[in-house]
Amino acid sequence: MGRIWSDENKFRGWLEVELAAAEVLAERGEVPAEAARLLREHARFDVARILEIEREVKHDVIAFTTAVSESMAAAGHAEASRWLHYGLTSNDVVDTAQALQVSQSSDLLLDGVDKLRAALKKRAFEYKHTVQIGRTHGVHAEPITFGLKLALWYDEADRHYRRLSAAAAEMRVGKLSGAVGNCAHLDPDAEEAISAKLGLKAAPISSQVISRDRHASYIATLGVITATLEKIALEVRHLQRTEVREAEEPFTTGQKGSSAMPHKRNPVTCEQICGLARVVRANAQAAFENIALWHERDISHSSVERVILADSAILTDYLLAKTTWLVANMRVYPERMRRNIDLTRGLVFSGQLLLDLAAAGMLREKAYKVVQGHAMRAWEEEGDFRAAINSDPEVRAVLSAEKIAESFSLDRQLRNVDRIFDRVFSERE
Repeated sequence: MGRIWSDENKFRGWLEVELAAAEVLAERGEVPAEAARLLREHARFDVARILEIEREVKHDVIAFTTAVSESMAAAGHAEASRWLHYGLTSNDVVDTAQALQVSQSSDLLLDGVDKLRAALKKRAFEYKHTVQIGRTHGVHAEPITFGLKLALWYDEADRHYRRLSAAAAEMRVGKLSGAVGNCAHLDPDAEEAISAKLGLKAAPISSQVISRDRHASYIATLGVITATLEKIALEVRHLQRTEVREAEEPFTTGQKGSSAMPHKRNPVTCEQICGLARVVRANAQAAFENIALWHERDISHSSVERVILADSAILTDYLLAKTTWLVANMRVYPERMRRNIDLTRGLVFSGQLLLDLAAAGMLREKAYKVVQGHAMRAWEEEGDFRAAINSDPEVRAVLSAEKIAESFSLDRQLRNVDRIFDRVFSERE
């Protein structure tokens, strides 16, 4: 990913736009065919020379075209360089070539999302029926399975694949419409032909630049993707807490967690994912600010994009790889999960008990009061909620021992796991 956003690859894209433009214009009889051929065969650039010229002229595209013209002169074909950059303005080259970089980046990012989906799916089925307590507000709620948690993350990743595909398609456009977008020097047919030669579509309309709503949407999509990666990492961080210890990131041989405390196994990779995801989201805000430019263009967006496009693509690629590694190698402790469910001695079945009492004939308000009364006492006194329910005459008046046992049944709570998995996975196969 870093190579895609290197100066070398950027200038290679610029040169390819210049050459494609010359060749299409030659086919249309607007540029000598021999000049287009010579440009293709001999046009070169040297990054160091471009940067040297730029320090003097203070304009990157002029520095680039000057360096390429020098290469043509050195090859003995200075005359052909008259047709380099013919009919183009700087952003015809910059924006169109940038679309090529984004397209290259998107291929890697989509592959990264796909690998994450595969890792999540594999582990979801591995822990499909591994019972875990679900938590709301950080407090025990009702039973789930760890596989359901992983399936939920898979579902998000699957949407991200489709979102990123769409956002990448929106960015796969070129523009060669000139300094204010009016196609004064190259007509729309030429613009479309040059774009197609580069594997792009021509933007239907542009100013001097491609409208930056496309770029904002693209980086926002990366922000949403990395937000899910943070969500996964944050959950592992919570589950790795000493008093929970239901799952943890790998701790490798020879790794050390603290300079002062040899016992520490800190979720450092998860914390890194959570931290760097913030940078991508912040870049999305900067991309939103780039949409509004003065009239047909100013360059307030340009300096920003030199940072946020490369950084967001590189960071998202990195975080996808880190999160995929985390999911694939995460240590899971089913016994601890079951022990944590049993910590509250049946409290987590209070909702099912409430429904069963109401269904058996007890008014709901009364049923809620009875169940909550026992629940609060069990909570505060660390008592046995299920035992208290079994010995309550008001409960036993409407529910048999067998019915009470059904109220506290894990199988009953989790009877629809297979159907949920079918909805998540079968619809996508």
